Amino acid sequence: MKVDDRDLVLKASAGDSDAFGQLYDLYMVKIYNYVFYRVHSQMDAEDITAKVFIRALKNIHRYEDRGYPFSAWLYRIAHNLVANWYRDMGKQPLLSIDEYQEKDLSVFVNPEKAIARTDEEEKLLYFIGSLPEERQQLIILKFVDGLSNTEIGQIMNRTEGAIKSLYHRTLVSLRKTIRETDPEFYQLMETLDVE
Repeated sequence: MKVDDRDLVLKASAGDSDAFGQLYDLYMVKIYNYVFYRVHSQMDAEDITAKVFIRALKNIHRYEDRGYPFSAWLYRIAHNLVANWYRDMGKQPLLSIDEYQEKDLSVFVNPEKAIARTDEEEKLLYFIGSLPEERQQLIILKFVDGLSNTEIGQIMNRTEGAIKSLYHRTLVSLRKTIRETDPEFYQLMETLDVE
């Protein structure tokens, strides 16, 4: 069910803190999940998510409804803060496959579901993490947040057709990387329907 949040946004823009609180309640989990899957750290995800909503609160009076959902504005703020976090922290080096297989990655648990990931999920998360930032963002918005191509296009400032094309290229690239790096895992992934 899509939420029509325009009335809340108008009230929050006029200084209604209760309306902003309702917007926070509507979008906090989605923004947190988006950030968490980008930074892979609960503490940093909590910090960045808080900054997203602080920035939104400070600037909501400047928000203009241009036909995009309010959430697109929040995702853009989150994207910029994540980019700043990576720049400030220095991009973390990716683990080699050997290091990956030895490392305990149980910290990458989805806090909303609070379940342990299987080895396959961990491995897939590793491969997604090796994608360029824009493609990681697309995969997270599509599969973690369950957004449509239209919604993703609004967040990433692209047309729906451009998102479909990027999605297709991303899956082709991801499959190729997995096939070349881990043929056994590739065989397993081929049995799953991800499209």
